[in-house]
Amino acid sequence: MEKKKQDKKNVFVIGLDDFNLSMLHHLPEAGYCRFLPAIKFEEIRGVSHFSIDDLIKTAEQRIAEAGSIDAIITYFDFPASVMVPLIAMKYNLDGPSITSVLKCEHKYWSRLEQKKVIPESIPAFTAFDPYDKKVWQKIDFQPPFWIKPVKSYHSYLAYRITDKDSFLNALEEVKEKIEYLTEPFSEILKKNKVPAKLSSMKQTMFAETEIGGIQGTVEGYVYNNEVIIYGIVDTIKEKHCPSLACYQYPSDLPYEVQYRMAELSRKVIEQIGLNNCAFNIEYFYDEETNDINLLEVNPRMSQSHAYMFEKVHGISHHHVIINLALGKRPKPLKYEGEFTLAGHFMLRAFNPGVIKKVPGKRKVDALKNKYSDLIIKINVKKGMHLDNMDEHHIDSYSYVLADIYLGADDENQLLKKYNTVVKELDICVSEDASS
Repeated sequence: MEKKKQDKKNVFVIGLDDFNLSMLHHLPEAGYCRFLPAIKFEEIRGVSHFSIDDLIKTAEQRIAEAGSIDAIITYFDFPASVMVPLIAMKYNLDGPSITSVLKCEHKYWSRLEQKKVIPESIPAFTAFDPYDKKVWQKIDFQPPFWIKPVKSYHSYLAYRITDKDSFLNALEEVKEKIEYLTEPFSEILKKNKVPAKLSSMKQTMFAETEIGGIQGTVEGYVYNNEVIIYGIVDTIKEKHCPSLACYQYPSDLPYEVQYRMAELSRKVIEQIGLNNCAFNIEYFYDEETNDINLLEVNPRMSQSHAYMFEKVHGISHHHVIINLALGKRPKPLKYEGEFTLAGHFMLRAFNPGVIKKVPGKRKVDALKNKYSDLIIKINVKKGMHLDNMDEHHIDSYSYVLADIYLGADDENQLLKKYNTVVKELDICVSEDASS
């Protein structure tokens, strides 16, 4: 028995959590891989501050305790995404270069690279210093536009600007919170051969003109410099604000649009130089103009899509990142899943308040018995103030009370199942924060 354990590959995960661990254990690769935490999820999310150097030291200690490492993976954004190439380089493992990952993660640098190959498919953009008292006058395009940190995730500190007042109000919150990400990100930039004009720039925010339309995300990977696209996911927004309502897979976009998104992705990934790595790229398709605009490039798989891939293909796209990290070409995904359509819904509240009621285990279990494919991740507890939630579940406009995953044979069935689940969960929020 001990011999079999030693024969297994040690696959270390940055941000290992129960949800994704269960997905990993469903894979055929689980037969010969042992999934170990290089860094645990709670060590990179919901913490008041973090240091990349300290996190890497923790990972190295755990690797030493295990005795060996055969692969390093993640399915999470910063800081996990930049740690993968650093650890892969230290242990001579397969993985992307740190420079290529930073070209994706640094949103302004990424735009500069995109402009070289697909200038017609990106918005106008400019970097700015949020502490500059004359910054409003220096942005050379008119509202509406968006402002974002050069390093962000899940729309953290991203705001739609409609006039000078909305800009100045947004900057007040930006200046309070931006160092949470910019300090550890700057730490990485300065240590990894990034051009000085980028690593030492005071312009920690950037603005870009508004793009819109139907949103889709291309999932793909690069193996030995060959770019492979294996899926496109629809991103559906809330009707009254920019927050995400749900993801659905496979995409319902016209095939011609999906093909163009795939071709744009190949050009950008080749320009950035990403290799032996999964990626996802978000786009907007404007039906009126037939234009496609790139929103952002992420040098990782999207774990938010994993359930949907498993339900449609019979295997999640964790399969892709494990094989790449082990130096193997991933096998093509076949349509062998339980359903033809799957969704990841985000049940949201849109105003601050206090959680007055959450479902107990008995109610959740009853729902799971009713829908065997259902997964529910409740992100709140009774008595919780929404403003005190983990920033991972908050954007500038709303709060994610629960993540709900479902499969179906068509969209009508999917939405019917979702609405039934939400009604029976009956999560209640009081918008009177003093209550």
